[in-house]
Amino acid sequence: MSGTGTARAVVTGIGVAAPNGLGTEAYWAATLAGRSGIAPTTRYDAAGYPLRLAGEVPGFEPERHIPSRLVPQTDHSTRLSLYAADEALRDSGLDPAELSPYGMGVATASSMGGFEFGQRELQNLWSKGGRFVSAYQSFAWFYAVNTGQISIRHGLRGSSNTVVTDAAGGLDAVGNARRQIRRGTTAMLTGGVDGALCPLGLAGHLSSGAMSTGGPADRAYLPFAEDASGQVPGEGGAFLVLEDAASAGRRGVRGYGELAGYAATFDPGPDPAGPAATGLVRAIRGALRDAGAHADDVDAVFADAAGVPELDRAESRALAEVFGPGGVPVTAPKTMTGRLFAGGASLDLATALLALRDGTIPHTANVPHPGPGHPIDLVTGEPRAADLRCALVVARGRGGFNAAAVVRRAA
Repeated sequence: MSGTGTARAVVTGIGVAAPNGLGTEAYWAATLAGRSGIAPTTRYDAAGYPLRLAGEVPGFEPERHIPSRLVPQTDHSTRLSLYAADEALRDSGLDPAELSPYGMGVATASSMGGFEFGQRELQNLWSKGGRFVSAYQSFAWFYAVNTGQISIRHGLRGSSNTVVTDAAGGLDAVGNARRQIRRGTTAMLTGGVDGALCPLGLAGHLSSGAMSTGGPADRAYLPFAEDASGQVPGEGGAFLVLEDAASAGRRGVRGYGELAGYAATFDPGPDPAGPAATGLVRAIRGALRDAGAHADDVDAVFADAAGVPELDRAESRALAEVFGPGGVPVTAPKTMTGRLFAGGASLDLATALLALRDGTIPHTANVPHPGPGHPIDLVTGEPRAADLRCALVVARGRGGFNAAAVVRRAA
């Protein structure tokens, strides 16, 4: 275990729960095949709402994946978190029991907490009375509950935390996890799984003004396209096992790649996009500096891809400012999942690591080409084979949050 503050952090495990695939390899196969998980929602009756599409995780039966005692005390998003965390830990081959008592912690991100659980209990309160409200409501709704449930399930007693920075959270959690490794923690279980596909969550989504409320499923979420009209909500995300490279080396594990750089910024102004998205530019350049990398070293960018025309244009300009017009392939595979909020950036990070592993950049499904005002080399039509050594993942959250992370292929 290194305590020097410069320990390298490598990803040795990945777990995914996504609308187009439950499990890492199922998700990756669907992504490369261009299979979308966006469809008419089935989780509630959407007939009376303007937004009827969502990215729902398919075939998830909680009783098959988590202990039965946890089912009544957890929200749907927490159950998905437990699944993805379990898969990441198994994939890593790391046994927390073999570490020091405080050798592994948890760092997660959430933007909404257990909204579905909370909505159900509020309905019970107002329709039946307080004695019909579950005692588990005291914590099941809380945005930090995923950190707590994961740490309890696996006995992880190391330094742990939760961040709430909307869609930037999936990168901010991983950045916090790396900080703990640099302080001497052996490993961290980190990432984000989010989602609130229920009427209460829908009310929040619609209030943002960023949701796409028309068109068929394959035309609803079209980032960087000329006819972009907003985004589609989804549920899910990814967890990673981030491990001190020295520990992974002693175990004989190479891992997927290194989290080489991370940076976050905040735009406090009334227009976080700004004419040139200066906060996003600073985050990207900060992550590159942290990684000891230059713009020319980046082989692919996994974009935030808001699907909102002004935000997409700001992101395109930011990428062109850093890399030059069309200077690096850009992709947004989240067009096949929808916006997963705090889970989206961690899923993008997992996707970038899989792309590095297999030498393939997944494409931006349903977008045939970038529209006017987008000076980027958008990967469309089909995946693009490439010798990938370094990838950049960017994310933005409502309110001015920006985050960027650089990952390098395993040596």
